[in-house]
Formats: sequence, structure tokens, C-alpha cells
Amino acid sequence: MSKRYFIETFGCQMNDLDSEKIAGSLSHEGMEPVSDASEADIIILNTCSVREKAVQKVYARLGEIRQYKAKRRDLLVGVVGCMAQLEKDRILKKAPFVNLVAGPQKGNAMGQLVELSAKSPEPVVDLRTDEMPSPLESPYIMRGSAWRANITISEGCNRQCAFCVVPLTRGKERVRESAEIIREVRTLASKGYVEIVLLGQTVNSYCDRSGEVVNFAELLRRIAGVRGIRRIRFTSPHPSDFSDELLEVMISCPAVCNQIHLPVQSGSSKVLRAMRRGYTRERYLDMIGKIHAAPRPIAISTDIIVGFPGETESDFQDTLSLLDAVQYDSAFSFKYSPRPFTAALNFPDDVPEEEKGRRLDTLQRKQKQIQNRINEGYLGQKAEVLVEGNARSRLRLMGRLSNNKIVNFDGPDALIGRFEQVEITGFSPNSLKGTWMRQLMKIEEGPQNTMIRPGNN
Repeated sequence: MSKRYFIETFGCQMNDLDSEKIAGSLSHEGMEPVSDASEADIIILNTCSVREKAVQKVYARLGEIRQYKAKRRDLLVGVVGCMAQLEKDRILKKAPFVNLVAGPQKGNAMGQLVELSAKSPEPVVDLRTDEMPSPLESPYIMRGSAWRANITISEGCNRQCAFCVVPLTRGKERVRESAEIIREVRTLASKGYVEIVLLGQTVNSYCDRSGEVVNFAELLRRIAGVRGIRRIRFTSPHPSDFSDELLEVMISCPAVCNQIHLPVQSGSSKVLRAMRRGYTRERYLDMIGKIHAAPRPIAISTDIIVGFPGETESDFQDTLSLLDAVQYDSAFSFKYSPRPFTAALNFPDDVPEEEKGRRLDTLQRKQKQIQNRINEGYLGQKAEVLVEGNARSRLRLMGRLSNNKIVNFDGPDALIGRFEQVEITGFSPNSLKGTWMRQLMKIEEGPQNTMIRPGNN
């Protein structure tokens, strides 16, 4: 009987892709996936270390897995990814039953590492090396979707933001050759994939040293010309690498989605300088002004940290006023937490935890009001969604607009993976409500006393 594996992913979209590579490697070795950890012979936790909260979630999960291990001595447990790279010793001390600790670059070798762990009386440890000139890609990827695919174009980061562990966990920036990326996109398009997500820690710093494609904007333009690809997303860009050429591509290429994530982190130039972000509030707002002036509407999202060392009430008010100036479509906001081996670890963590909580609550309430106003403006509009799956609301399905807005609506499951037209009929701060246009047409064309139920098409 084949060994069964279960992978649980924490963190970003790059971690999602890493888990697909791990699954591909394990399946290539003859192992089978299961959807419940209690049924697995192998449990892999693919971890994140960007914030302490993500790390604590992993340790809490290991506490639960300890109970499985107590009942099944042959259960193999692996902790892999960024947290494993950063704190191997702490993992093995807090969870000595762990059999495998591997860094984020080991997904393509996970099948062999698992087999080795099964035979070893001691934990197997395999962490990152810096010898590879480019991201190490796997020939075996078990994609979680049949219509959307994540693609690594670069990995690692050359920046030294004071709060960030990515250069420590992922290493220095390494890029794939553009010809290789475009070949992968064409292969995916031939298999029916319609949406591509380009991934990199600072994705828009991409520079192809082979000379085939010079920069990120040109790479986007080339991929937009691949037949069958209808949507191209990318994450996460760095504000310092946002160029007029990139904006022009987003305006002129309909396949490039009209949404950009520009992590500002703070609205205070003083705090940005302490964070080593490489731009000021004024420069950031200049970029935003160009985006707002673009003839194609472009949704903007961001990341914000409150309570960074040295952040005063005045600095925090600068962040609040930045929300008013930008009018973000969405924002991921967090309380600052010191991370191991970062420059900020040496700064006095002088904003009390209670004050961090107050600032976070104030910011999130303000951003919620902004999103509510923005989403209200979609009422009555007709738009195209790519249907992704079942909704978390009382409605049956959810999909996304090109600008990444979530739309919940009723319709048959057969629509999943398809582009469909919806009319926006409701809104909340985090999503839109819609009516499937074909369903709407049936209601308008049919007898007035006929009830059209989701799924009757």
C-alpha cells in the first residue's frame, strides 16, 4: 500500500507554490495525497516566519500533531519552509518528535528526503544553500487548480528591510531566464490554464541577465502575448522598483490585471527610513498619483505595520492620512513583532503592546470604511468574473474581477473555472454580491411566477 501524505501550508502564495512542488515530488515517488492529517503516514507543515503569529500557529499545530505521533510511532512529521530555515534548533527542541527539517528550496527533493527520514533514527536536516544561480524549479508540480497557475520568476531578496527575514530564509535574489518562464507559460496555456500569477519576493525587480528580456515590464508584455492566457497577476512588487514602463504595460495590456499590491508599511517618512524601505512618503504618493491618473482604473492594495520601534502618535497619524490620500481597495495590516536576526531586533521595542493593538484597531476600522465606500460604487455594474469555487457566504459561488475584487453569487458548480458575467447587486467592505447574468436573463425572459433556482440551467 502506498504511503499517504498530508501537506498544510502557512503563509504566502510562494509557499502555496512550494507546497505544490512538494506534493509533486512526493507523488512522483509513489505516495498519495489525503485531505485529513489523521489519515496520513506523512505530515508536512510548510511554514512561514514573516511574523511571530505565523510561527506560533505552527507550534500550536505541532502540539496537535504530537497526539497523532503518540498513537502512531511510524508517523513521519516534517517541518519545512522559511520557519524551518530560520529556527531549526528551536523546532527540534520544542518538538523533538519531528523527523525532517528542510528549508524552502528543498521542495523538488522532498520525496527523497522523506524516504531518507523514514530510515534515519535521527531527524534529517537539509537547509538552504546559496550555490544556485537561479531558483531551483521542480519538474513535478501538483497544481491545486486547473485554470490558475503560480509561476516562480525570482526568489530571494537583495534588500535589507530592517524588519524582514526573507533575505535570511530565502537568500539573495535569483532569477529564472525569461525564455524558460515563457516556455512554462505556453505549456500551461496549452493545458487550458487561463490565469498566471508571477511570483517573487520583489517581483518587479526582475532582470533577465541572459539578455532575452531585459526587465519585468517587458516580461509582462511578452507573457500577455501568449495565446490562451487571459489574466496575468504578479506579487509582490516593491515600491522602489515601480516604473512608468510597468504602469504603461498595465494600462495597455488587457491581460495584465488592473490591480497592484504596493506594500507601503508606514505613512511616515521617518519610520520608512528606520525600516530601510528606500523611499519616502512623498515618493510613494507620487507613484500613487500616476496610478490614479491612469486611463485604466487600477485597484491598489498594500501592507502596513503599526507599532514599529520609534513610531510616535504623529507617525501613526501620518499612516492614517495616507489611507485617506490613497484610498486602498484593501490593506493587510499587522502589529510589529520582532523577528530573529533582523536589524530591527536591536531597536528598542518601545511601543507598548496595548498601544499597538489600539493603533491596529483604529487603522483597520478606517480602512474598512474606505473599502465600504469604494465597493458601494460597483452597484449596478456588469463585470466579468473568473469563478474560483464555493463561496464562504450564503451564496453558492465566488469569483474575482480582474482587479481582484471578490464577487459572491448563486449559480451551478459547473461554472467553476469559467469566465462569467455578473451584475453587482450588493456589497460589504470585503466583497461584492452579484447576480449571474445568464440566471438574470432567464428570470427576465421567463414567466413572472417562475422561480429560478441556482443550478437550474
